[in-house]
Amino acid sequence: MDTSTQPVHPPAPRAVPWINRNFGLLWTGQAISNVGDLVFDTTLILWIATRLAAGMSWAPLAVSGVLLSALVPTVLAGPWAGVFVDRWDKRRTMIGMDALRTAFIVLLLPLTGLVPIFGLHPSVGWQLGSIYATVVLSSLCSLFFGPAQVALIGDVVAPEERGRASGLGQMTRHLASLIGPPVAGPLFFTLGARWALLINAVSFALSFIFITLVHAPASARSVTVGERGHAIREAREGLRFFGQSRVLVTITVSAVIIMLGAGSLDTLDVFFVTRTLHASAGFYGLISAAMGAGALLGAIGVSVFAKRLNMARVFWISMLLCGLLITVYSRMTAFVPAIVVLFIAGVPMAALNVSVMPLMLQVTPRELIGRVSGVLQPAISTATVAGIGVAGLLAGTVLQSFHAHLLGMTFGSTDTIFAAAGLLGLVAGIYAMYGLRRVSTLDQETIEATVQESVEVPA
Repeated sequence: MDTSTQPVHPPAPRAVPWINRNFGLLWTGQAISNVGDLVFDTTLILWIATRLAAGMSWAPLAVSGVLLSALVPTVLAGPWAGVFVDRWDKRRTMIGMDALRTAFIVLLLPLTGLVPIFGLHPSVGWQLGSIYATVVLSSLCSLFFGPAQVALIGDVVAPEERGRASGLGQMTRHLASLIGPPVAGPLFFTLGARWALLINAVSFALSFIFITLVHAPASARSVTVGERGHAIREAREGLRFFGQSRVLVTITVSAVIIMLGAGSLDTLDVFFVTRTLHASAGFYGLISAAMGAGALLGAIGVSVFAKRLNMARVFWISMLLCGLLITVYSRMTAFVPAIVVLFIAGVPMAALNVSVMPLMLQVTPRELIGRVSGVLQPAISTATVAGIGVAGLLAGTVLQSFHAHLLGMTFGSTDTIFAAAGLLGLVAGIYAMYGLRRVSTLDQETIEATVQESVEVPA
């Protein structure tokens, strides 16, 4: 395999905060799309928890259904999506996926009865099914969009700027969390769910427009390893490379461990707010906003100092801190202290997310980025699905009426599940610390030699 030809990255003036024009367009489009996604996601959870399943014992399961609908396609189709992303034009792939996601969200409006058509009055079951189906289809599009975006960023951003690019990307996500959820709550309770759907559809349409303006280099049209048309062989090559990379395996295993617990937060936070923190459901959006504010601060810090930081060390230290702070959060009984803890937890969470992309790009040849993403993301999603499913099942059945006292502390169902999630985060951080302890000593020539050896396919 010839890896001698590399994309040319013209130097960008340091005064330009978004690195270069192409990255600036990608960054702007995703910033808008992220706001729409968070308005949409928050509204779906509030819609189900306070309207469709209000007062029902199965409400936690219904809420977890949204999250499972987003993650199950990743588990089942992620590895195969990566194969085709490695074959296809990255920019065109992103454009096509945004167009499809816009259409899917618009189609949800009449299917759920939000826009009356032909006098239809869908039942609760029909509305839930329509919501889940739309989330599944949108998630399938994301399986192609995400790896294509990572590969395209690798093409338009120089290697020494990728840590900064990852930090800027995380900044937009967390800035969106300061805007989306707080807007979604009042918008839903005053105007209804249809506006959240419209906002998300418009955000995808705007992202579509910005991506069409990107001038992608010729290298963005990837040449796949192996022969075209042999998807199984190409998927096997990706798995082989992945399994030989200590960095990728360590990142994946530690992420799987922490996500087994972290998935419970998305599922049960709305119930933690109302039952344990004794706050109104209208304040639920502030939970995401608090963590988003801290995460924004963390992303800015990592972005500014990216060139001076060892991303492997950032990864495991951040994971340890996340586990510790989730455990502290589980013991909160008042809304304001809980908000403060989540704000602090957002800082290492952002640093953790920022560190993943530079580490992956550092040890992965661009011809395999789609397939590496196709292993990493499904593995994490599988753990998240398991965590969401177990958390929803426990909270809605076995631990529904759980109360216990230990060492002067009172434990209920939701806070006990959150405490277990925090402990899993600590275990993941310890594993990552030992797995990545020698990464900082590897020079670039050693990394490149390892990559070249791993991707050579025996005759």
